Amino acid sequence: MQKKIYLLFVLFGLTIISGCGSTQKIAALKPEPDDASPLVYENTTSFIDLPISIKLKDIENQTNKLLTGLIYEDNNIADDDYEVRIWKLAPITLQNEKGKIKTVLPLKAYVKYRIGTSKLGIALYDTREFNLNGVITLISDVGLTNWKLNTNTELKSFDWNESPSINIMGKAVPITYVINPTIRLFKSKIEKSIDDAIAKSMDFKPNVLDALEKICQPFQMNEAYESWLRIVPVELYTTESKLQKETISFEMGLKCTIETLIGQKPATKFDRNKIVLKPVAKMPQDITANIVAVSTYQDASKIMTKNFAGQEFGSDSKKVKVQNVNIWHKDGKMIIALDLLGSINGTIYLAGFPQYNDQTKEIFFDKLDYAIDTKSKLMRTANWLASGYVLRKIQESCRYSIKPNLDEGKQNVMQYLKNYSPMPGVFVNGLIDDIQFQKIQLTNKAIIAFVKMNGAVSITVDGLK
Repeated sequence: MQKKIYLLFVLFGLTIISGCGSTQKIAALKPEPDDASPLVYENTTSFIDLPISIKLKDIENQTNKLLTGLIYEDNNIADDDYEVRIWKLAPITLQNEKGKIKTVLPLKAYVKYRIGTSKLGIALYDTREFNLNGVITLISDVGLTNWKLNTNTELKSFDWNESPSINIMGKAVPITYVINPTIRLFKSKIEKSIDDAIAKSMDFKPNVLDALEKICQPFQMNEAYESWLRIVPVELYTTESKLQKETISFEMGLKCTIETLIGQKPATKFDRNKIVLKPVAKMPQDITANIVAVSTYQDASKIMTKNFAGQEFGSDSKKVKVQNVNIWHKDGKMIIALDLLGSINGTIYLAGFPQYNDQTKEIFFDKLDYAIDTKSKLMRTANWLASGYVLRKIQESCRYSIKPNLDEGKQNVMQYLKNYSPMPGVFVNGLIDDIQFQKIQLTNKAIIAFVKMNGAVSITVDGLK
C-alpha cells in the first residue's frame, strides 16, 4: 500500500515537472507558393548615345588599301575620244584643311586622245598619246549619308614631277603648255575614284549591324533560375559628321528595350533588314539603361537567416529563437516562414509586401503580419507571440540588402567601358553613375528589382585594320 502511494506521488510529480517544462507546438497551415513567372517583364525604353571619332590616318590607311596600282581605266575611245588609265604611284595622304579633307595623290596617267571625224562611213582620225607623272591635290567636303562617310571631291591643282609629253615618231616631246587645260577633261574621273574609295572604306552599315546583331543575341545572366537578357533595337539615330583637327566625329544613338525573360533561351528579335539610320540634329549626351537586379528567394532566405542569428524574441520565460528563414511568393505578397525553437516549436508564416529603401539599398517588407491561419493558431496557443511588439522586433530582421547585386551589375558593365576593344582599332570608354531603383516585380523564383543607370559612352577608331 505504501509502495502504491509512493508511485502515485512520483507519477504526479513527473506530470507536474513535465507540464512545467514542455514547450508548445504550433502546426500552422503553409501558404503554398503560386506561379508568378511571366515570360516577359514590363519594358522601359533605354537610350544609348555613342559618340564616334575616326582619325584621318585610319581613313587614309583604308583608302590606300582600296586604291592600289591601276586605280582607273577607260579603254573605250569611241564614246568620248579618250582612253585613260591612271596609276597610283605612292600612298595617298589626307589632311585637314579648314574643315575639309585635303587629298594628295601621286599618280601617273596614260591618255590616248583622238582627233578627227567620221563622214560617209570613212573614219578620218588622228590619235595622240600623253604620259603624265605628278601629284594631284584634291579638296573634299565631308558628310554622312546612308550609313557611309561620303565626300564631295574637287580637283584643285596638279604639279608634275616631269613635263607631260606626247609621243611623236617614238620620241617623248614635252607639251606642258597644252596638257594642263586638257587634263581637266578627265578630272571628274579622278574625283569620283577618290569619293568611291572613301565611301567604300568607310561604309559603317555592315560593321554596325554585325555589332548590333551580336549584342541583341539573348544571353544567360544566371543558369540557376534560367534568366535571360534580350536587347531589342527600336530606332538608330545619327548626327552629321564634323572634321575637327585630324579627326572626323559624329554621334550614333540606339533606342532599345531590354527584356528579362525566365525559362528556355528566347529567340532574338533582331532584324537587320528593318534597322533604319535616322538623321537627327542633336543627340542626348548620355546613356539611360534600364536593367534588373535579380535576388533569388534562396539567397534572400540565407541573408535573412543570418539577420536572426543570436536573437531572442519575447520576454521573461516566454522566448523563441529563429533557426531558419524561407521566403516565397503568394498572391502578390511575400511569405516569410520562420522555423522557431523555444517556448514555441514549429513554423510560423508572415505575409507582407516587398519595398525598397533607396538610402540603405535594402528590400524590406511593409505591412508585415502573420498569415491568417498562423495568427489564429497563435491567438489560441501563444498570444504573447502574436503581439504587435514582438512582430515589430521580428520585422526589423526581415530585410536584406541588394547592394552586392547592384555593385556586381555595375562592375560587369564597367568591364566594357574601360578601353574595351571589340575589334582591332576600335576602343570603347565610358562612365556609369549611381544606380537608381525603379520598382520591384515578383516571380515564383526571385525578386526582380528594376533599376536605371545613367552614364556616358564614347567610341574611338584608332589604328583600324
